[in-house]
Amino acid sequence: MRDFSSLSERELLALAIANEEEDGRIYADFADGLVENYPDSSAVFRHMADEENEHRRRLIDLYVVKFGEHIPLIRRHDVRGFIARHPIWQFRPLGLDKVRDYASQMERETANFYRHAAAASTDAAIRKLLGDLAAAEVDHVAEANNAVVTNLTPDKREAEDVTERRLFVLQFVQPGLVGLMDGSVSTLAPVFAAAISTHNTWDGFLVGMAASVGAGISMGFAEALSDDGKLSGRGTPVLRGLITGLMTTLGGIGHTLPFLIHNFHAALGVAGAVVLVELGLITWVRWRFMESPPLRAAAQIVLGGALVLAAGVAIGGG
Repeated sequence: MRDFSSLSERELLALAIANEEEDGRIYADFADGLVENYPDSSAVFRHMADEENEHRRRLIDLYVVKFGEHIPLIRRHDVRGFIARHPIWQFRPLGLDKVRDYASQMERETANFYRHAAAASTDAAIRKLLGDLAAAEVDHVAEANNAVVTNLTPDKREAEDVTERRLFVLQFVQPGLVGLMDGSVSTLAPVFAAAISTHNTWDGFLVGMAASVGAGISMGFAEALSDDGKLSGRGTPVLRGLITGLMTTLGGIGHTLPFLIHNFHAALGVAGAVVLVELGLITWVRWRFMESPPLRAAAQIVLGGALVLAAGVAIGGG
């Protein structure tokens, strides 16, 4: 890996060309990834990709005049000091706010690079172009903001925000809620039945852990295999499966951990309190994200949890 200060003017131009080419392709990928759900924002990033391609063309024209046809391969990761860029553009669907924040970071980094590269250059033409491009990158942010204003009227922005919220609910909240509900409710019966039947908190803990992990694996696979997400827009099945499986496991472990307390009655009381917190959290999520009336959501969750808990107590006490 090279230090920035060790680069020659030829290498600085080559690096600038590679940067512009990569940034243009990233913006094009953003435009492609957003076009289905956010067509107006996609147009903004298509415009930004065109701007990067124009910068690349100007750099290549000057490079050919100064150094000839061959451009050495030198990229960001070959030089110390560049921020590592995580390839969020490879994931579908793309999150709108995350993409906008990422693009702003790219522009700031590129402008900073051009300022330092211009200061390191002694060739007047190269220094002028690099300085112009530094200013252009700053202007590019303003142009992108103007493009946002032009392409994204308040009504369109509101529509895109609604779409983003809907996708967030479909891809993250729903799988997580399904897992949390299953883990919190379905494991109540075996955990409390084992603890009450043996009056041994360790037995309750072992049964609860086994039930939680087993349910998490089962629910994770069931969610991942239920829908590939292509038509429903629910996102990648692997991610949904991981979310569901993890939340199922956490939902069961929550009221399992109190059985690490050696005192049986204390463990039972703490576990019962944790169950109430879990049911309250599920009710809040349903109200906050699923727009369920809070009283009806609470009644449904509490009724289901109470029936399962009663079944566990009855079986354990019998």
